[in-house]
Amino acid sequence: MENGKKTSEFTENGIESLAKNKPVVYQILDENNNNIYTGVAKRGRVEERLKEHLPSGPDPIKGGTKVKIQQKASIDKALESEARIIKKVKPQKNKRGK
Repeated sequence: MENGKKTSEFTENGIESLAKNKPVVYQILDENNNNIYTGVAKRGRVEERLKEHLPSGPDPIKGGTKVKIQQKASIDKALESEARIIKKVKPQKNKRGK
């Protein structure tokens, strides 16, 4: 996996195939590869956090077909990257203005 980046299907099986050993910034993409939601997950909580966004989860992001992750060295780096992406892309499902 180059640079800790990976894209997978936004399904339970797809999420389980993603790296979990570092904090990540994740982007949920729609069928047109548009970023509809960006978030962060702590090391060891990547799979759990993404599954919360599945249609059956407690914090669903509807319309997602793929998820793209980028591993970061620390949660602070992940949060900085998340804020930059949200400011630049303005994903439609992100409620907080960062």
